[in-house]
Amino acid sequence: MDTDVGGLHLSVCRRFGDAVRSADGKWDRPTPCTAWHARDIVEHVIGFHDVLLLRPLGLKPDRPHEDPQLRWELTYNQIGKAFSQHDLFERVVQVPAVGKNAATQLDARKLVPRLTQDVLVHAWDLARAVGADDTLDPQCCAHFLEQLPADADALSASGMFAPPVIVDQTDTQSRLLARLGRDPSWRPVA
Repeated sequence: MDTDVGGLHLSVCRRFGDAVRSADGKWDRPTPCTAWHARDIVEHVIGFHDVLLLRPLGLKPDRPHEDPQLRWELTYNQIGKAFSQHDLFERVVQVPAVGKNAATQLDARKLVPRLTQDVLVHAWDLARAVGADDTLDPQCCAHFLEQLPADADALSASGMFAPPVIVDQTDTQSRLLARLGRDPSWRPVA
């Protein structure tokens, strides 16, 4: 697993891109995020990159409205440019209010791992929704599982995650997904 913050983020974004390519023509499929369809997952991942990383750096791409795959590819290209900036991790990012969390400022070195975890889990959400390979890197899952708060309910209290799911599975991917409010056994209704 790449332990470099930027390298890890780009690696997870490439995995998300695999799921995006697999979703072609399946944009209206339901996902484990009950309020969102496949297209909504892609737009969410694009949106938080825009607000938290690309716009502050002047890197927001001009994207077509009706092509989620191209929208993601253009976003990914700009994310790569962001991580090529030598001073990226010396910057402070303005984080807008989300859920029950007030607006705040975070340095990029603290913010990016949170974004990476979100992209990782949404790669699973999207892949599972469209019937693609939803296997996540086990080392990456272990890394983010170790980073979660000891209090299993802390994340759901933020309003940004569903309550943890009780699971019988012991593999790291299932445990991470469950802690982040996903049922690792979820399948779209046929």
